[in-house]
Amino acid sequence: MTRTDSDTWDLASSVGATATAVAAGRAMASQGPDALLEDPWADPLVRAVGVEQFIAMIDGGVLTEDDPLMSRQTMIEQMVVRTRFFDDFLIDSGLTQAVILASGLDTRAYRLTWPAGTTVFEVDQPEVIDFKTRTLAALGATPSADRRTVGIDLRDDWPTALRQAGFDPSRPTAWIAEGLLIYLPPDAQDTLFDHITALSAPGSRLATEHMDMDALPADWAQKIDQRSQQAGSDIRLSELFYQGQRNSAGAYLQGLGWQTRTLRAADAFAANGFELPTDDLSAFLGGDSGYLTAALE
Repeated sequence: MTRTDSDTWDLASSVGATATAVAAGRAMASQGPDALLEDPWADPLVRAVGVEQFIAMIDGGVLTEDDPLMSRQTMIEQMVVRTRFFDDFLIDSGLTQAVILASGLDTRAYRLTWPAGTTVFEVDQPEVIDFKTRTLAALGATPSADRRTVGIDLRDDWPTALRQAGFDPSRPTAWIAEGLLIYLPPDAQDTLFDHITALSAPGSRLATEHMDMDALPADWAQKIDQRSQQAGSDIRLSELFYQGQRNSAGAYLQGLGWQTRTLRAADAFAANGFELPTDDLSAFLGGDSGYLTAALE
């Protein structure tokens, strides 16, 4: 279903289903004696959501090795690179106030070893927050930081809700916006960065993805749909993405006073011992696309 300004979702539909798909990727990467990730909560969370195709992915079905971009191994490697990048960013920042925007089924507040006294704020739709909190509590999971939840749509006044949850704008903050920007309209992406900047004390850090839009073919979203459907997915990403011209995240943040760096996807893969897939859609991960970090001094 095509996005609208007032659409809603849960973890089995629309944008929410992509959060469950990401958790399924973490679950796959956490399997076996030689697991590349350690996320013990991803598997039970995905099973609790109950979407059959994601459960089948975890159990070894759906995906094949016939597609170099959508194969099981490639999807695991992509998830390992992505997860390790954001994990390392949060811990290496050394900051004791963190905000996870559009947190979905993110389990970092439970599985990372945080510095003493760290407060982690999770911002997402109320239904998403409530589901994850209840499910993890039933599983006996205990946060490894002071976890504060902020159940609100990012299209609403989330900065006020964040402050009401105890966020302190005078403290340097580590922000992550993982897998979020392409699901925002271009003007909403700018507004998100405006709000983050207004809430950030000197010393704050931010991590998100960087997409090299110039490297993508015009029909890239439709091609991803075709390939993902062949791999067994019912998600039509072209209906969930907001396409069209948008500001480069790095350039916009620089205009707000942030110093930015981009880690190319190819270099991130290589740093983890992987090789970036090479085929007609490699531009989705190639070119100068990758991971963006920003610092406010």
